[in-house]
Amino acid sequence: MAARKPTFNQHVLIDTTPMPDSIPKVKELGATSAPLMSASFFIGARCKDYNDDFMQCKTENPGKGEFECLKEGRRVTRCARSVIDDINKSCLEQFRAHWNCLEMQNHQLWQCRPAEWKLNKCVFENLGLEKTIPDQPKNSTPVHLRQRQIYANRMIIDKPYIPGQKDDAPAS
Repeated sequence: MAARKPTFNQHVLIDTTPMPDSIPKVKELGATSAPLMSASFFIGARCKDYNDDFMQCKTENPGKGEFECLKEGRRVTRCARSVIDDINKSCLEQFRAHWNCLEMQNHQLWQCRPAEWKLNKCVFENLGLEKTIPDQPKNSTPVHLRQRQIYANRMIIDKPYIPGQKDDAPAS
């Protein structure tokens, strides 16, 4: 429990109690929902082990996992931060194009597939991270690689980037 009373500041609860020394310090991501959504599969790919540890801790500590699992949660945040930083260093132009598209299209992924394919290619080539959909059936094309997006506002002309597959023609 907090040793001091929380204070209210314009409808926002601010707890001024410092974190215990046993909890590792970590800088927050500072990203909005669109960049996080754009990078989410890459964060999932690189940070899977940390995320699994955090979820296991939450499962083993029902009802009190928020405090008991702060250390694991901080590891997840640190890992996600490293992914965002690496994408910003290696693929900033493609990353910005994709998350700006998501921002403008109300976070509807199918509206932004061409920008997503360019980001996926850049991230795979520079960071070695591949976008995969968990539990995707082996005999079907993943939704993010389909050229025909049935709910998209406009027809998609570009071809998706598939790691390990040769490009027939350069995508525009």
